[in-house]
Amino acid sequence: QVRLVESGGGSVQAGGSTRLSCAASIPGYSVYCMGWFRQTPEREREGVALIRRDHSTTYADSALGRFTISRDNAKNTLYLQMNSVKPDDTARYYCAAAAPLSLCTLRGASYFTYWGQGAQVTVST
Repeated sequence: QVRLVESGGGSVQAGGSTRLSCAASIPGYSVYCMGWFRQTPEREREGVALIRRDHSTTYADSALGRFTISRDNAKNTLYLQMNSVKPDDTARYYCAAAAPLSLCTLRGASYFTYWGQGAQVTVST
């Protein structure tokens, strides 16, 4: 069955770095649009970054220049490198996959079919 399992994150000091990983057990993983979303009790779920089958990427303005999304198709793994983290980055981060027929946009969370359980990132000051 399809599974997305996040790992990494945890507590990190403001200005520091951390990396999230997502192990994706999805047949045909390489053709899926993959994204990272985050959510807090106070904010709606928001798209952070995504990477398409052609490895093109899209970042939220809040992430641009600080975060890097990448994928290793040979390992069926998605990554989010988070640098220069800020307290506002504190959230639960979710890995998600959108099927090839779906649109691939950070504004279209509904197009992402599969979701992981999330990994907490807490940025301390």
